[in-house]
Amino acid sequence: MTSTWIEPASTATALLLLGRGTDPASERGVDCPGDLPAPSDPDLVARATAAKAALGDRVFVLGHHYQRDEVIQFADVTGDSFKLAQQAAARPDAEFILFCGVHFMAESADILTTPDQKVILPDLAAGCSMADMAVLGQVETAWERFEDLGITGEIVPVTYMNSSADIKGFVGRNKGVVCTSSNAKRALDWSFEQGSKVFFLPDQHLGRNTAVLEMGFDLDDCVLYDPHKPGGGLTDDQLRNARMILWRGHCSVHGRFTLESVREVRERVPGVNVLVHPECRHEVVRAADYVGSTEYIIKALDAAEPGSSWAVGTELNLVRRMALAHPDKQIMFLDRAVCYCSTMNRIDLPHLVWALEELVAGRVPNQITVDPDTAHHARVALDQMLALP
Repeated sequence: MTSTWIEPASTATALLLLGRGTDPASERGVDCPGDLPAPSDPDLVARATAAKAALGDRVFVLGHHYQRDEVIQFADVTGDSFKLAQQAAARPDAEFILFCGVHFMAESADILTTPDQKVILPDLAAGCSMADMAVLGQVETAWERFEDLGITGEIVPVTYMNSSADIKGFVGRNKGVVCTSSNAKRALDWSFEQGSKVFFLPDQHLGRNTAVLEMGFDLDDCVLYDPHKPGGGLTDDQLRNARMILWRGHCSVHGRFTLESVREVRERVPGVNVLVHPECRHEVVRAADYVGSTEYIIKALDAAEPGSSWAVGTELNLVRRMALAHPDKQIMFLDRAVCYCSTMNRIDLPHLVWALEELVAGRVPNQITVDPDTAHHARVALDQMLALP
């Protein structure tokens, strides 16, 4: 059966988001050292295949669901960020963990693997805008504000997996927990058994959606701490009365979907099922038919009835891959505009080939390491998540 997938129109911005261009004024990161193969090199697939074969069991390649197909084809395991970090930890005999994802994911893999293993990120410019929205100094300033109010004894810090090792370490030092989009409710249930307030980092939408839609909180129970405003932009009473103190952070991909996107697709495709990620805005999640993590989205589409229609609000590479895998279903992107994860797309086939060939040559490129103290406290918060009932 022929797929019904229709590719969103390409634009200059889309090419930038695909990594086929640069914007020095807005992009952060470093250039790839060494001789990076040209994207037009027709031998890239053969070179990647040969280098991976030469390394054998010494290398274990992880591919996040949002990666391009040209990279995913070389992954030994695909998954979301936490599943991949777990898979890395489950391969103690692999000398090299080549993480095709973004920086915070590679940090988590370094924390969970053995000291002898080396975690490699093919392009150091592959960061995460959400993780970058919570800087340790800003978070510590917020915590000092809470200390001045005398409320830190009531607060349990919770950080989303999509955060830096520094933030995970802060949470571990302050007896908190890491969560994923799959277990956020369990993490919050546990946290409210330890205290009366939660300080949720860095994604405001996941925190708000979980508290209000899954735990029965009111929107008024949630306040938004803005690190760019004096005192977070909140009064003392707002902080004292809040049950959820949300950090002002968001996903640049999921934050693009709007209520209008949902209304437009329902008018255009009668009977369509709207399926979105909980990092989407609160009004979008409320308007959707189904809400869940990346793994939930994949399972829902796998199990969907043939002939059914689905508008999916998550990263475009994944939506396209699912549409092509299920030609018997009408799977479309929720928004008409291109919506790639720009930093995830920095990992492309030339960077993968370069990293593999460097390893074959005996050089370790772009190794990601977390300092021992930060790693210890981050591991405390991660282990607390693993211990959740």
